[in-house]
Amino acid sequence: MFGEIDRERMLDMDRRVAPVRRNAMAVLGVALLLSAPWLGWWTLAPLALAVALFQIADRQARRVARPEYVIFGAWIGSEAIIALSVAVSGGPKVATLAWLAIPVVTLPARFSARCVSVGVAIALGLLLAVAFATDTDHVLHNPPLLIAPAALIVAVAMLSMALMRSDIEHRSECVIDELTGLLNRRALASRAEELLQQSAITGEPVGVIAGDVDCFKAINDHAGHTAGDAALAWVAARLRTRLRAFDLIYRLGGDEFVVLLPGADLDGSEAVAESLRTAVDGECLPDGRPVSMSFGVSASARGELFRYDDVFAAADAALYEAKREGRDRVCASRSAGVSGEHRSPRALAGAPAGR
Repeated sequence: MFGEIDRERMLDMDRRVAPVRRNAMAVLGVALLLSAPWLGWWTLAPLALAVALFQIADRQARRVARPEYVIFGAWIGSEAIIALSVAVSGGPKVATLAWLAIPVVTLPARFSARCVSVGVAIALGLLLAVAFATDTDHVLHNPPLLIAPAALIVAVAMLSMALMRSDIEHRSECVIDELTGLLNRRALASRAEELLQQSAITGEPVGVIAGDVDCFKAINDHAGHTAGDAALAWVAARLRTRLRAFDLIYRLGGDEFVVLLPGADLDGSEAVAESLRTAVDGECLPDGRPVSMSFGVSASARGELFRYDDVFAAADAALYEAKREGRDRVCASRSAGVSGEHRSPRALAGAPAGR
């Protein structure tokens, strides 16, 4: 029913919904107090029961392997309590029948579309049960009493689902990598398309630098992933200091980075890559571990259309060449199958191949 990612999202949203739910309960409490002369003071008892039910569910959800069942069970319980309250206070004759739509608002924030459908079906089933069990003749002679709250339940579910889908899509479109603060793959794809269109008009070259941290796997293996994450954040901060405002750096994932250099030819891109290498070379991570990076460089020719996939493939091949040649260096793809390179003093001493 739920994967780990879905479960984490549900628990996160449930934490966010909890204070809003408490406020909503307070609003219902005030409404019941104001309505007590007509409905009776006893109507506050089911509300108190619903509050207690959610408090128990909140505690249990953090202790069980499948919290979705606990949370969904609490939701069903709250809907049932509302239905029971409406039934004993007058059924379709009272305005509170529409309150069955209130819990439906929270469903899309925590559950999948299938669960939302099940929840709506439960709400509609309770609506029909309350209406026909309490006063069938009244409903049959005045169908809008049933049609209106039923439509409200379905409409609330549809609108809440649309809003939640929009929120999820916008989150997935976030262009900032949370770990390093750099732009991510989605931002890279958008920028590459913009540069393609610009190159068609201006004919200016675009440089691409591909780089990664040398022996990064060893950092994770020996110091742990937390140390690896800290290393990536530190490296990203060092690289940013060597770039111009319009030179954009992206994290592809793991320890892989890409820099786009609008207007830079191959020589200019090589110079920037060397600056990036020296920004890291000879430095130590916060835990004292020495670090270095290797870079591959390529650029589109002046007057030619910039095609990111082709230029990046050449830069990536040059990066692999830098790894094979011993790491801690810059290799440039000057033509098909030919690479030039700048080596650091430590690289000239030789280093084992591999990333």
